[in-house]
Amino acid sequence: MAYTIAVAGKGGVGKTTLTGLLIEYLCSKKNGPVLAVDADANSNLNEVLGVEAPTSLGEIREEVAQAEVSGKNPIPAGMSKQDYMELKFGDALSEQDDYDLLVMGHTQGKGCYCFVNGLLTTQISRYAQNYKYIVVDNEAGMEHISRGILPSVATIILVSDCSRRGVQAVGRIAKLIPECGLKPKTVGLIVNRAPGGVLNEGTKDEIEKQGLTLLGVVPQDEQVFDFDCEGKPTVQLPEDSPVRKALYQIIDKLDLS
Repeated sequence: MAYTIAVAGKGGVGKTTLTGLLIEYLCSKKNGPVLAVDADANSNLNEVLGVEAPTSLGEIREEVAQAEVSGKNPIPAGMSKQDYMELKFGDALSEQDDYDLLVMGHTQGKGCYCFVNGLLTTQISRYAQNYKYIVVDNEAGMEHISRGILPSVATIILVSDCSRRGVQAVGRIAKLIPECGLKPKTVGLIVNRAPGGVLNEGTKDEIEKQGLTLLGVVPQDEQVFDFDCEGKPTVQLPEDSPVRKALYQIIDKLDLS
């Protein structure tokens, strides 16, 4: 059974950048194959990884869900929804050397999606058996996990910037975890973009107030900003990048087994 790591946090704190580097770390340690899942509605994990985005599962789910009411039914005559879903699922998987990328896409619209969500869950469970790790870049509410579409989570990494409001935001996400029925063995916070890699006392106080376990601190690095502006995948940051080095040291201390 694959070991699932979920990364969550509010937008704009560098969550996806750290998720991409986490995937790169696992692959570099020959801990593959890894299934990378972009479960954020604002999908851009593919850009961090430097690969083309495949068809999203949201698009496939919408297509299948609307098949019966549409005048242009995409499902060939004589083919069931389940068979069609299995056929299309392969289109949603971007296969790389050490990892594969799956993009969840937008959340569902109106109508009943129970059947197609069930098919989606079945397909992902089937594919998950082929991987050692599943790394999920989540939106704040972790909707795909809470709905049971993605596998149960062993480790949840919360990402915040070094502001008090950022820490308060992940504190609220942490409170959602038991409400979603999740029982991870590890939940911890990484503070990203800290000037000089150091937290001030106000941020430290807020982390304690929110009852969060601090896994580590990743420093602010203008090179990450430069890579983003130039359209370079941030997984290509040099080995001596302060961000890469700090994150790898944090991951080294985690029990991901």
